[in-house]
Amino acid sequence: MTARRTIGIVDYGVGNHASVWRTLHRLGYRCRVSREPEVLDSTDLLLLPGVGAFPPAMEALHAHGLTGYLQDQARAGKPFVGICLGMQLMADASSEFGATAGLGLIPGTVTPLEQAAWHIGWNSIEAVGADSMLRICDGQSMYFNHSYVFDAPAEYRMGLARLVQPLTVAVRRANVVGLQFHPEKSQGAGRLALRSVIEGLTDA
Repeated sequence: MTARRTIGIVDYGVGNHASVWRTLHRLGYRCRVSREPEVLDSTDLLLLPGVGAFPPAMEALHAHGLTGYLQDQARAGKPFVGICLGMQLMADASSEFGATAGLGLIPGTVTPLEQAAWHIGWNSIEAVGADSMLRICDGQSMYFNHSYVFDAPAEYRMGLARLVQPLTVAVRRANVVGLQFHPEKSQGAGRLALRSVIEGLTDA
């Protein structure tokens, strides 16, 4: 069943496409890495990776004409997953290096971590919400590398992690899901989480 799923990895010049591609293939999915709408249209789910800072990432999406396309696809019901910075780009805005508007797909803002300069390394996650797709890997450790966090209303939170206080590390609004951790770097637990999210969204 999963071999028939085709994942469209959005190529906007920001993100480690290779490691995401390898992980998805290991899970049995087909992948198309592209920034062309006609290619991405032919996939079952869009995946937005990302590393680095929020403002240049949004600039890259605008430069490649992808901002409106991704917003339209998400609002039309296309399954859509963001990873790390890709999750943060789904927010309304970020304060990183000044105020920058995001894709506005999930309510909330991206703000600096208050508990530490960075959240880097392995940390366990807590699944929250009645329909959390992360329930299957509740308590398992995932790999993180970020200094900003998605501050989302409680109704959109799907996963938390703790430094001193809980951090939002997974969000969902209908067909749109964001994961702050790197499932492609989180070994078996990450693959379990990624499969659960993809199958949950594409079966919906």
